[in-house]
Amino acid sequence: QVQLVESGGGLVQAGGSLRLSCAASGSIFSINAMGWYRQAPGKQRELVAAITSGGSTRYADSVKGRFTISRDNAKNTVYLRMNSLKPEDTAVYYCVAGLTIATMTAGSWGRGTQVTVSS
Repeated sequence: QVQLVESGGGLVQAGGSLRLSCAASGSIFSINAMGWYRQAPGKQRELVAAITSGGSTRYADSVKGRFTISRDNAKNTVYLRMNSLKPEDTAVYYCVAGLTIATMTAGSWGRGTQVTVSS
């Protein structure tokens, strides 16, 4: 069992920045990939960004150049720095962890943190 605790969401104006954090605990030996999914009302869940323990990253096209994912393996924590936020970034952001980026949705999920971007 892996427990994930997110923090850092909130309300921000368009063009602003936020940083999300996700700390993992428990059976962390099973984690290679960590990342963030988001879901906006009425929309499908989508991958925002992910990173492996080796530092390989993947980003959604919609956030490339604006969001940066990073990871502190010693702290078992992943971060998502979000710059130049847009109203369409408004969603619940979920931390996810698993064996690979491709399969981490079958792993562990956090409870989610709300990000709201006002225009």
